[in-house]
Amino acid sequence: MNAVTRHLLHKASAGVDRAVVAAIELRNRSVRAQAEAMSHEERMERLAAIRDAYGAPGLVRDPDAFFPRPPAATVRSKHVRPLTWGGECLQLEWPSASEPFDAGVRERYVAHAPNRTAHARLYVKGAARPAVIVVHGYLGGQWAIEERAWPIEWMQKRGLDVAVAVLPFHGLRGRPEGGAPPFPGADPRFTNEGFRQAVADLRVLAAHLRARGAPSVGIMGMSLGGYTTSLLATLEADLSFAAPLIPLASLADFARDQGRLGAGPKAIEQHAALEAANFVVSPLARPALLPASRMLVVGAEGDRVTPMAHAERLASHLGAPLMRAAGGHLVQVWRREAFRAVRQMLEREGIV
Repeated sequence: MNAVTRHLLHKASAGVDRAVVAAIELRNRSVRAQAEAMSHEERMERLAAIRDAYGAPGLVRDPDAFFPRPPAATVRSKHVRPLTWGGECLQLEWPSASEPFDAGVRERYVAHAPNRTAHARLYVKGAARPAVIVVHGYLGGQWAIEERAWPIEWMQKRGLDVAVAVLPFHGLRGRPEGGAPPFPGADPRFTNEGFRQAVADLRVLAAHLRARGAPSVGIMGMSLGGYTTSLLATLEADLSFAAPLIPLASLADFARDQGRLGAGPKAIEQHAALEAANFVVSPLARPALLPASRMLVVGAEGDRVTPMAHAERLASHLGAPLMRAAGGHLVQVWRREAFRAVRQMLEREGIV
């Protein structure tokens, strides 16, 4: 791709990304208006209280203090359909037993009954094959979309079984009346509790895949799923690999870049306070537990949702290779190149 074509592609990709972000902001306008109604002093006071509730140093030093190992769960499996290339698609569900850490938010958090059941779809072919968990982005988790977002047939033909996980408050776990999911959302406590729950659910799913005979389990995620993937790479040494794609690295950075924190010195103060409030669930809070050879971060140069700076920050912290690709967050012309690079990593490491 020559320089002119790349420039035009970046410009077009950025335009699409900005339009979609604007549409999401419009959809979330009522929630955002409530947050923006607070004064700077009120915001700082609220964020300080959340930082104090979740900010004990031991919660970062000892990952199990905030992310306790979930109890063994019975995973129910139901046949959905045979796959045209061989194998079958299975629907998995299990009780999501994660309890909120902060008692002050517990009643509101657990009130949403559909979120108390975890869901995944598993695409299997044969037995005892390596598996990968793939994690969707914000507003994702619908099967019809995820089956097109991920090259499931391509991965299966290269030796991987694929489990598509659903994050808290998304997909089947979302609100029946619709609307923006509260995770991640305007309340940083829901963000912290949502990632706590997501980690527990993904640990149950990984254990189920191993119990089915998978000799190894890796993880990939896009956008919000890339954040979750990076977080798991700092918590789970047993992962065979981790590949965050067009990842979110910092919720505070995202809020600042979207203009939610205003401008000037007050915005800088709010950014630091929000980063501290969510630090317990940040993929930047702890070192990676995987070797660099088994990680790959992919950023898109035209991305205006989670710009390249997010991928750069994650790769630097994790000590992972960074792949810079053309395209944007939604105009994903980088897909073929990125998944080829993931395949090469898996082959080099002997995973497939």
